Amino acid sequence: MTGLSDLKIKTACENCHVRKLCLPTSLEGEEIQLMNDVVSDRIQLEKGDYLYNSGDSFKGIYAIKGGSLKTSGVTAEGDEQITGFHLDGEIVGLDAIDDDQHPCDAIALASTEVCLLPFDRLCDASGKAPNLLKDLTRVMSREIRREEHVLMLLGTATAEQRIARFLLNLYERLQKRGAQHNQISLQMSRQDIGNYLGLAFETVSRQFRSLQDLGLIKVERRNIEIIEMNKLSALSE
Repeated sequence: MTGLSDLKIKTACENCHVRKLCLPTSLEGEEIQLMNDVVSDRIQLEKGDYLYNSGDSFKGIYAIKGGSLKTSGVTAEGDEQITGFHLDGEIVGLDAIDDDQHPCDAIALASTEVCLLPFDRLCDASGKAPNLLKDLTRVMSREIRREEHVLMLLGTATAEQRIARFLLNLYERLQKRGAQHNQISLQMSRQDIGNYLGLAFETVSRQFRSLQDLGLIKVERRNIEIIEMNKLSALSE
């Protein structure tokens, strides 16, 4: 069941705190107004709400204005498989463009606000603002690169390397959002992390303890502080 609540208060794209991470990174002047016109709804989700379900018709892509989401599908055996964790300033729904329906679920990990960008409006606007097409292509490239990174991670890395790379990836993404310290607040559970990385829940917890015993990180429930960045990076490789 999808839990959605449309917000009617419009926040202009030029004033959005994640603008530089979202689509209109290179838009200026009148082009920004075009982007404002593309956004049809601001949608507020609470933790556990579904933005969309697998099989839902494709309406458009979604820019996360605040909060975080996970995307997940179902394996042939009927088990959940998490395919990604998505932070503010990132885009979800691109994988539905081809078949006009979503191949996975998108679920809020915390209180989350997203902007709906109907695809037909987006295509019309790109004809008037060439930079918008450039930005959309950049976002698609970023998502492809991230998926390639995960495939390489799951194919060759040890459990220790998977956890180290996962933490470093989150750290790098948070730094782009203005994080000032080596702190990571995990919105996802250890069960979800294990599902995503192909590890058992117990293995995830054990690896966190091991990295803490090595003095590389400090763990306090869902808060992770990276103590030795260079050593953690070396370990991940």
